[in-house]
Amino acid sequence: MNSFRSLRLLCVIAALWGCDSLLAAPTASNRLATGFEDFAPGEIQSAADSSGKWTAAPDHAEAHTDHHRSGRQSLHLLGGEKRSVVWTPSPLAAKVDQLEFWIERWTIQKPFDFRVEASDGETWTTLYHDGGNLPIGSFKNRLSIPLPQGLPRQIRFTSTTPDQSGVLIDDLAVEVATPQRVVAVRTRQPIAPVLVRNELNPVLEVCIEVEGTLQPLNFRELDLKIDGTLPPSQISQLEIFATGDVEALDWRHLRRDSAALRRFGGASKISSVLAIPGDFQLSPGANRFFVSLQLHETVDPAHTINIAATSVNIAGRSYAIEATQPNSNLRIGYALRKRGDDGFHTYRIPGLATTNQGTLIAVYDVRKKSGNDLPGDIDVGISRSTDGGRTWLPMQIIFDMGSDPRWSYDGVGDPAVLVDKQTGDIWIAAIWCHGNRGWHGSSPGLEPEETGQLMMVRSSDDGLTWSAPMNITKQVKRPEWSLLLQGPGKGITMQDGTLVFAAQYQDSPEKGRLPHSTILYSRDHGTTWQIGTGAFDQTTEAQVIEVEPGALMLNCRYNRESTRVVATTTDMGETWTEHSTSRRSLIEPRTCMASLINVNRELGIDKPGWILFSNPDSLRGRSRQTIKGSPDGGKSWPEENRLLLDERAGAGYSCMSMIDPQTIGILYEGGEAQLQFQRIPLADVIGDGSPESSSSTRRN
Repeated sequence: MNSFRSLRLLCVIAALWGCDSLLAAPTASNRLATGFEDFAPGEIQSAADSSGKWTAAPDHAEAHTDHHRSGRQSLHLLGGEKRSVVWTPSPLAAKVDQLEFWIERWTIQKPFDFRVEASDGETWTTLYHDGGNLPIGSFKNRLSIPLPQGLPRQIRFTSTTPDQSGVLIDDLAVEVATPQRVVAVRTRQPIAPVLVRNELNPVLEVCIEVEGTLQPLNFRELDLKIDGTLPPSQISQLEIFATGDVEALDWRHLRRDSAALRRFGGASKISSVLAIPGDFQLSPGANRFFVSLQLHETVDPAHTINIAATSVNIAGRSYAIEATQPNSNLRIGYALRKRGDDGFHTYRIPGLATTNQGTLIAVYDVRKKSGNDLPGDIDVGISRSTDGGRTWLPMQIIFDMGSDPRWSYDGVGDPAVLVDKQTGDIWIAAIWCHGNRGWHGSSPGLEPEETGQLMMVRSSDDGLTWSAPMNITKQVKRPEWSLLLQGPGKGITMQDGTLVFAAQYQDSPEKGRLPHSTILYSRDHGTTWQIGTGAFDQTTEAQVIEVEPGALMLNCRYNRESTRVVATTTDMGETWTEHSTSRRSLIEPRTCMASLINVNRELGIDKPGWILFSNPDSLRGRSRQTIKGSPDGGKSWPEENRLLLDERAGAGYSCMSMIDPQTIGILYEGGEAQLQFQRIPLADVIGDGSPESSSSTRRN
């Protein structure tokens, strides 16, 4: 009876104090884990799941639904000074020796302080402390914290961060100390080009997954097989780098000596079969290694390469490898512009055209001091290739409107390039900002002190030399518009010789500065220019093609949805009709520039043919750069005519040009260089059939 009363009293005390763990029997599991999925969304003051109980003072923590590493939510320590949450773990029969979780730091702004402490019931002891070294970004940090005394009674997480920021925690676990063992070895070959001029080209990912913390294992050797059409002698260096458990890296900004990379081993004498020795101690969880290649600069981009791992040696034992997807031949590309080239910070906004002499003209922003848009210290540069993009001549600056910091360095950018097929002249259009006259600072009016200026330059010698800048703002801009500029990328020559650029304008402030895509055109080879009406509101950065003689199609970035707006005109933009595929057939990652070309018109063939479209084929981010083909004038985009070029994320803008009847050239903002170029066989998009040009003649 006394025992019964004691148990009932203990139940009452446990209920009053919320200490359910007083009655809980130790679980037989080897670990405790939580992804905070069972918590009610919103503020946390007291919450519990199978991992135990979590408590926090008001305005210190919440179950956060907008950002999470897995599942639907994470734990958010709110911004402010010494925000904390205390975890009282459920009892665990087995001894654990490690606390692991993923953490996201929101901002680089100070202050930043993050601390993990353990309590034995009387004293708090610091287990981990970071005063500002954690990288910024989406769950880039996996922390593994030793628990030398086993599972504490309580663990406290405390952060000090700027208001409206904080830290996020997800996928937390404590585990039993067991001898380390290999769970799986997996490889994956990314779909991305191998770039000439890049010292790092990650061509294969090897993931070694292990569990346990006792008696750590060492990775000793990786065996590789190289095939494809590229001779191994054209590879100047092969290296293997460890990245910890980080899967997604921004390879555009990494070097061999970057802190994110730890070299495992490598080879400079390359053969088709390689054994790369090394010595790397593995950690619990995923251990990721990337095989990287550096190519000789004389490599022919027509070649392909395939690399596969055949076995790994860990602690003297060979392990079988599971390939998560079939390997395919990787294309060779060219890193046309990289951060730091010629001493400049960033290269963006690609345009590409093929001259009547077959020269490729690549045009782009040269952002000298930062990656920011206009206004800023930005010029327009070009690169020329006289061999179809196999090699490129040094950069030329063809637009430089000044350098006075009082006028925001008179930046000029967002270029578009056009080749007059009848005269051979090359035109480049760009927007000049005399001070804060960019997208947000431009105003109604016509003068440089009021509004952005629409500028052009011309070359009559295949891009070797260029004219002084010509200002056409007063010819085409309505004074009430806040801004008028070209659509970046490229323009076209119609069959009747009319020159056409895509363009965009902003309404007056009274109309909310609403943007509209339109066209800019000249019937006299650039002597005078005219402007169309708006095709569709909230559209920008369009590209234009001629689908039939006198009929133009405008394909536009749409600021309201993750889709493309398509409109057509038969009266040079006086009126517009929304196309049947508009806002339905082509997706984008919520506002991104794209490219559109008519294959036969690019080649000067007066016959209907294929239309090509390129952009990041994604709704979530600027990744998966893809070329899509339409055999019927843009009415359909069959799945079998879609070619994924690059799965990695970049800034995403692209521009295509036909190099010859069999080859597409594409310049895009990729995941391996700021501007990268590829030669793509047209047959890889449209299949083995011809572009329906065999009975037609090519125009000059």
